[in-house]
Amino acid sequence: MFETVVVATDGSESVSRAVDCALDLAARFDAAVHALYVVDEGRVGSLPAAVRADVRRALGEQGEEALESVVQANDARADPVDLETAVEVGRPASEIVGYVREVDADAVAMGTRGRSGEHSFLLGSVAEQVVRSCPEPVLTVRQLEV
Repeated sequence: MFETVVVATDGSESVSRAVDCALDLAARFDAAVHALYVVDEGRVGSLPAAVRADVRRALGEQGEEALESVVQANDARADPVDLETAVEVGRPASEIVGYVREVDADAVAMGTRGRSGEHSFLLGSVAEQVVRSCPEPVLTVRQLEV
């Protein structure tokens, strides 16, 4: 049923449950996971030109750290799955949906809130856009209060 699952991460604490759910789903169906981080070009493009390259680089490094946490979560499992990681640059929702199509994924897992996320009532704006535009099932996972 599922051969490839994409998990979108921004490195925030709220995404950790989505990562766990994606890894669990993949393990259950012997599927591969693609962990994706998107450098938000909208955030970078709105900055003064003199700092864009530095900010883009910093966000890329943040992405690598976020992806490393997914790798560590997978490695810590008793039943690790095949895992690939990727960093893309662009508008997050569009890049996530495009990546899902590119890798021919069967499902997407993502948190309901990301780093910038308290402004939307039920779903963060990126999660809402992905749910509305993705051709594959989207599992939105909210962070439980601790």
